[in-house]
Amino acid sequence: MAETKKLSVEKALDKLRGEEQTKSRTERQDEKTEAIHEEIKRMRAQRLRLDRTPDKRG
Repeated sequence: MAETKKLSVEKALDKLRGEEQTKSRTERQDEKTEAIHEEIKRMRAQRLRLDRTPDKRG
């Protein structure tokens, strides 16, 4: 019979948790990236509004 590697429960849980943390970190980065993109869109729209408004200060 072929030998199978046996992991302790603690090591198996650490392995699983490590994968979850990597996914969570990626999700957090995606959320930050999305927030930055939204801020850029907001600032571009604001700049366009300001560029269209005639200067009232003479």
